[in-house]
Amino acid sequence: MTRADPTVIDAEEAPAPAGRRLIPVEVGPVLAAVGLIVIAAASYALLGGSLPTVAGPGGPSGPGGPVRTPTPSNVIIVDPRTKVPGSLLYAKDGNIWVQSGEQARQLTDSGDDSMPVWSPDGTSVYYVHDTRASGKWITNDGIRTYNLSIPSLLQVNADGTGAPKTVLTGRVRNGSYTWSYFIREPAISPDGTTAALITDGPDPTRSDIVLKLLDLQTKKLTDPQLAESLALGHQDPAWSPDGKILLYVKDAREGARGTPTINRYTVATGKTSALTTAGYMAPSWSRDGRYVAATKTTSFGTDVVILDARNGTELLKLTNDELSFSPVWSPAGDSIAFFRLDHGVVDLYLVPLTGTAPNWTVGEPIALTLSAGLDAASRPGWFIPADQLPPLPTPTPTAAPAGSGTAPTGSP
Repeated sequence: MTRADPTVIDAEEAPAPAGRRLIPVEVGPVLAAVGLIVIAAASYALLGGSLPTVAGPGGPSGPGGPVRTPTPSNVIIVDPRTKVPGSLLYAKDGNIWVQSGEQARQLTDSGDDSMPVWSPDGTSVYYVHDTRASGKWITNDGIRTYNLSIPSLLQVNADGTGAPKTVLTGRVRNGSYTWSYFIREPAISPDGTTAALITDGPDPTRSDIVLKLLDLQTKKLTDPQLAESLALGHQDPAWSPDGKILLYVKDAREGARGTPTINRYTVATGKTSALTTAGYMAPSWSRDGRYVAATKTTSFGTDVVILDARNGTELLKLTNDELSFSPVWSPAGDSIAFFRLDHGVVDLYLVPLTGTAPNWTVGEPIALTLSAGLDAASRPGWFIPADQLPPLPTPTPTAAPAGSGTAPTGSP
């Protein structure tokens, strides 16, 4: 879900600064422009290669034909032939949904919710909620009043009982002035103590929109000071199963084309290294920590691939449609779910993996939702209770930094 750009309501003369650090230019347009770096699907177009485009007659992607119409905002149709273990998590029209078995149920109903993620034990869901408000802030040419969309990180019981709890709010107060900072793409550490966020908090006048760590007990934000490219920021944090490594995407561009890379942050040492070369984003770990599913971007669109977690080598290409993105690995390790854009509508698909890793046989893609119109900016999640998971075949290895390469495709 895209956060609305701030709009100016009125303006008045600014008082003397009195030691306050002022934003050097008009706040609204600048932060709105910076926000586009990581906001919703625009991040694909600006930084991640190409956003899958609407396919129609004579269109550049996919088969021709009319643009599809998604189901109503309170309806998600699940293909009854799908028998997916556990529960899938996604967003549609500003609400969070949980899909289990042959049914999908709506978990929230505010119309302003996005970017859900499971808690490690599956008992709760964290997500971003936007609240519309107005606020005054100082610019070089006076005090301006803006329409704001203030994000908060909320936590709600996965069974829908109880009221959501506020974990962190992006509201910024400076005396009588109000602004907000971004909160995006929460990822909860395996031990449940830390949330990785993409944010410019707690002071958006001093920070780009980058990866930071939130202590879920103290609510303190820590900036690991990860390098950027041209102040374009980060996105797509993903914890390794043992919590020792945090993958994230370092946004970059060459001309008009995005050139994102997946990077590794080792929590214990604070060291970083590139896992891939340019053109990869949206990483998702396998449960054993040996592989990473990711979105591969090109000038033509996006596809889903599997990488070696040790060195970023591309092992397998799961799709060839240039319209697939945002994979999530099944905790059982035998399939990968992902989004696919079909004639303007985003649905959730699954590809089964059979055989022995890394020489899997890739099955035919299966549609898990039908004309759902899911939120492309809210990555899907997947939880399976521990007692329903098969045993791991081997211990999780420690992945060593190295560059990425490509391997022959094995997609259907």
